Amino acid sequence: MITKVNRFQACATCKHYQVLKLNTRTVYRCSRLGFDTKPHYKFDCWQPKDNIIQLMKKEQINWRNNHERT
Repeated sequence: MITKVNRFQACATCKHYQVLKLNTRTVYRCSRLGFDTKPHYKFDCWQPKDNIIQLMKKEQINWRNNHERT
């Protein structure tokens, strides 16, 4: 069976992704894991934002979230 690759799965599309603008730099952070990240990183705990879920439904991309946390 051929499955579509989920091009959306990256930290920047996760509901826990934060951008913190400091005086000297911008920090990209995961509020759930508590550490700095990059927009293109991928982790198994990924939870898409609502607008990303809608885009995936439109493109018929399924995703599993075995690590559901809030």
